[in-house]
Amino acid sequence: MKRDTARRDMATRATPSRDTESRNRKKSRNRPRVKAISGNVFVDLGLPHAEEKQTKVRLVAAINQIIAGRKLSQMAAARRLRVNQPKISALSNYQVDGFSVERLMNLLTALDRDVDIVIRPKPRSRKVGRIAVRAA
Repeated sequence: MKRDTARRDMATRATPSRDTESRNRKKSRNRPRVKAISGNVFVDLGLPHAEEKQTKVRLVAAINQIIAGRKLSQMAAARRLRVNQPKISALSNYQVDGFSVERLMNLLTALDRDVDIVIRPKPRSRKVGRIAVRAA
């Protein structure tokens, strides 16, 4: 008898009830629609100067990756880059407001990296030009 009851319980659990199916359909109707993203979180959030912020974040990510790869302490990185330790701390926390794009590029060259700026026509598929940073 216990086996028959266990089998019935398992069969009942494996097949969702009509109430469950109805609830799932209602939930899917109430979900917010998925919005296409631009590839720049700052644009998606509607922040001002989004392209510049994205550029700074990419440059800082490269700086942080180099510092971590060389296993430099914040003090050693600060000495190498000729800035104070709080600036390195700000960079490691991606606080980019106190840095210009030019200054970040200079920090990269101080870390023995070349920074190339390439200017080319935008594709016809895009309405406006963009700024992109790619680490090699």
